[in-house]
Amino acid sequence: MADAAVKILPCHVFEVGFYRNRCLVRERGKTNQDGILAVRFKINNVIYLIILFSLAAVYKEFQKSHRRMDATEKKPHVIFIPMPSQSHVKAMLKLAQLLHHNGLQITFVNTEFIHKRLVNSGGAHSLDGSDGFRFATIPDGIPRSSDSEEKPLADLLIRHVETTFLTPFLDLATKLQTPPTLIISDGFMSLFTIDAAQKLGIPIMLYWTVAACGFMGFYQTKSLIDKGFIPLKDKSYLTNGYLETMVDWIPGMNGIQLKHFPSTIRTTNPVDRLLNFCTEATQKAHSVKYNIIHTFDALEASIVDALSSRVPHIYTVGPLQLLLNQIPAEEKQTTISNFNGYSLWKEESECLQWLDTKEPKSVIYVNFGSSTVMSLQDLTEFGWGLANSNVYFLWIIRSGVVVGESSLLPPEFEERIKEKGFVASWCPQEKVLEHPSIGGFLTHGGWGSTIESLSAGVPMICWPYGWDQMTNCRYICKEWEVGLEMVKDVKREEVRKLVHELMLGEGGRRLRKKAVEWKEKAWAATSPTGSSSLNVKKLVQDIVMLSRN
Repeated sequence: MADAAVKILPCHVFEVGFYRNRCLVRERGKTNQDGILAVRFKINNVIYLIILFSLAAVYKEFQKSHRRMDATEKKPHVIFIPMPSQSHVKAMLKLAQLLHHNGLQITFVNTEFIHKRLVNSGGAHSLDGSDGFRFATIPDGIPRSSDSEEKPLADLLIRHVETTFLTPFLDLATKLQTPPTLIISDGFMSLFTIDAAQKLGIPIMLYWTVAACGFMGFYQTKSLIDKGFIPLKDKSYLTNGYLETMVDWIPGMNGIQLKHFPSTIRTTNPVDRLLNFCTEATQKAHSVKYNIIHTFDALEASIVDALSSRVPHIYTVGPLQLLLNQIPAEEKQTTISNFNGYSLWKEESECLQWLDTKEPKSVIYVNFGSSTVMSLQDLTEFGWGLANSNVYFLWIIRSGVVVGESSLLPPEFEERIKEKGFVASWCPQEKVLEHPSIGGFLTHGGWGSTIESLSAGVPMICWPYGWDQMTNCRYICKEWEVGLEMVKDVKREEVRKLVHELMLGEGGRRLRKKAVEWKEKAWAATSPTGSSSLNVKKLVQDIVMLSRN
């Protein structure tokens, strides 16, 4: 009956009646209306109420049908699983935040060890989560003392990823109150997560938290093995010039040499666990239909194009922090998951106050990341090189950075620090790099640090330690022209010269200008119409589509 009422009432009755009501109200306020107008006023109001009730009935029926439709559809619920390492967790948390802001339900799975570290550094309620975003944990199976905060050896961690992660992950996923509809797995966890997705009957995407060049370096190790370039014949090949060999057949990586490939190739063992793990993991990119890379198109166009012809559906989504910065503050309070920071170490914000006292571009920031280790001699050489450069420096000396020894510096160096330096154990790196007083970054060249430095327009000195850092260093210095490379054997005089050149020399000014250009391109990529912003929108659309199947 309600539907019939709507059909027989012509639209102009509602419009005229409503118009006359408004006119009559104004007229009644001016003059006394006769009985005829009063009757018309009442009749028009009756008609108006009939229309309202009719529309309400139609809308109620629409809501019922919409609820029935929702009941038959799966709501997107993405389960994230990162490699249990600082840079991987940080990059995956940022993507999870971004997807949550776009309306997706998130369960973020850390190992119990990583979860404890995050809580210890961020506070008891730092991982409380929020509506539609929760944290969960699985054991990593690695025996350790209850109060240990030391990360396990990479070889041991990889062995457990391969052998013990699948069962607890499946157990967790099947017990979630809302069943997951899709997995976004760290690419280096794919050795078990692809099997997990198949057993759960849901799709999976692989997220590579490295650069496109870093991924390509790992990906091409299979070709190096097949062509006999690696493993090395013996240890002399590390120093006899063999690593200078040009590799000219890798698409998108012109001029690359063996020494620029990830450090996993520097082995003489044909069954080396790290080499085989990284090779097998990156080859898994062919086993899934969707791969995500934390880069932006303008930075690595040739490599992204080359990968796109080999691996389907690549989304470039970086820099993620710049995308998160696009979200208005009032929306962050309601749509961004409620957790405090991404760090496994407690951050010392006092360093920001120290930076506030310094002139623009006058301080070099020094941080070798979350996994680099060095000898006490190397640490001392870095220290004196920084002190002798006569440049202000903020130096992060992480616990455990010195192999098997205390990281205490000589007393005489402590005196020099009071003049020019500030030493902390950890810091909020992105805030530091964005601080106007920072003019350079002495770094190991890990991808997290690199893309954060590019986003801030800060040039670099690279001292690569391992993994993909060799590849990143080559691109930082040769392709993107924003850095200087430091040799592995640390000497205080070289440290002094490089710091002086980066901060005060003509070469440093050229690098800084180029760094600002890349910053502008990164910001353009993350603008509302930029490549990374559009890719994130497409990613969300595809997740919603896949979750309905």
